[in-house]
Amino acid sequence: MTVKCGIAGWADKSLIDSRLFYPMSVKTSIDRLRFYASQFPLVEVDSTYYGIPKPETVEAWVAQTPPEFVFDVKSFALFTNHPTRPMSMPPDLRADLPAALREKRNLYLEQLPDDVVDESWERFRAALEPLRAAGKLAAVFFQFPPWFLPSSRSLAYVEQVQERMFGFQVAVEFRRPEWLDGRHRDGTLAFLRTRDIPYVAVDVPPGHTTSMPSVHDVTSSKLAVIRFHGRNHHTWDMKGVPPNVRFRWDYTDEELSEWVPKIQEMERSAGQVHALMNNNYSNYSVKNAQQLEKLMEAWQK
Repeated sequence: MTVKCGIAGWADKSLIDSRLFYPMSVKTSIDRLRFYASQFPLVEVDSTYYGIPKPETVEAWVAQTPPEFVFDVKSFALFTNHPTRPMSMPPDLRADLPAALREKRNLYLEQLPDDVVDESWERFRAALEPLRAAGKLAAVFFQFPPWFLPSSRSLAYVEQVQERMFGFQVAVEFRRPEWLDGRHRDGTLAFLRTRDIPYVAVDVPPGHTTSMPSVHDVTSSKLAVIRFHGRNHHTWDMKGVPPNVRFRWDYTDEELSEWVPKIQEMERSAGQVHALMNNNYSNYSVKNAQQLEKLMEAWQK
């Protein structure tokens, strides 16, 4: 399968509470993963954004999924310049922080001692190693925040990320529209191509100041990615609301069909295309992922 469809997070609370996807007998996270992997070939791991998982947890993901099943994994928040709570750091690394940092509500990478930064990267790599070794890790997503501006400094950091994750495929999602405006678009895409880093395309409500342009250019010969965030204009710019409010959107066949020829075009340039539903409300994500699979199959016929 060169086009794989899936969703962001198999343990999403709204999906579980809907009782419209998982059988009633499926109670634990690992059981849900096992069932989910019987329905889809791909999943995005969101929990890694909130903390570095234990290797034994990742080993269980490997053991409970079929050989051909693959994971896209979100970067730990610290590495994408997002505010990171001290409690999300590994306990021994947190203990190594100066007292003033341990007491902060949020930490940022640039505030941390170099040895803690280096060890945090090593822990993250080690945690993902079971997936990589099993051939089940497709990419590590680095989703940068809106305040990550297009600049030579930012590009240098993306290069550093790729070097830190040597041996792992990284992919980049920008949240600042200026990265793809008339002034920066060609340079942004050319930079990613020279590094063979997939640009993560997004489907979002158009017309907002925070809306990324609808760009589906392929910047890696290995992988192309699209993440579907829904098209809910009313909730898109709400601050502090949970994802199941902001991304509440049930795609129609007509809306998803817009992406079918684009995905076909992407498939011709990249070895794999991953289409991930991040519209996490009720069972919308799994339903829409299944819809897109059927639309792709119909197109191929």
